[in-house]
Amino acid sequence: MSDEVEMRVEVEMRVEGEMVDVVDDDDRVVATVTRAEMRAARLQHRAVSIAVFGTDGRLLVHRRADTKDLWPRQWDIAAGGVVAAGEHYDDAARRELAEELGIDGDDVVLEPLGAGRFVDESVAELAQAYRVVHDGPFRFADGEVAEARWVTSGELADLRGSATFVPDSIALLLPIVLALLMNAPDS
Repeated sequence: MSDEVEMRVEVEMRVEGEMVDVVDDDDRVVATVTRAEMRAARLQHRAVSIAVFGTDGRLLVHRRADTKDLWPRQWDIAAGGVVAAGEHYDDAARRELAEELGIDGDDVVLEPLGAGRFVDESVAELAQAYRVVHDGPFRFADGEVAEARWVTSGELADLRGSATFVPDSIALLLPIVLALLMNAPDS
């Protein structure tokens, strides 16, 4: 087995066994289950989404790896993921930045953008959204990101016209991200 395949299997086993708080519509914990149980039953849980902007105002977008448990190979306008059991939203955002992009979460300012609920046939989540400004470098060590690129508002529109994006960050963050991109110096 190749090192890459071994790493993916190890990450998948760790992720499936993670403990996740199930929450009601008022964000109160009603149960704690494994991530695998949460996914299988589409239980409502907490999540974070972090839009990463460069100092030049461009947005970092990325394509999810083939091995992601939800929406593999789709593009995303935000880093992020599931909040672990007992974890605070801010701590989860910092952890996700470190895991997905190699950003030391202590080196960035998390700017809250709001919260929302997203439900479709695959997921039910209460999400907290953030913005951070960071120019990199980025490291994609955990294998969750297949590729990434910086985009302006026009480039994001072009990419959205030709590629599939994950629905939760589009529903919850796209209007905010577009407003921020429109105010960027080079958009």
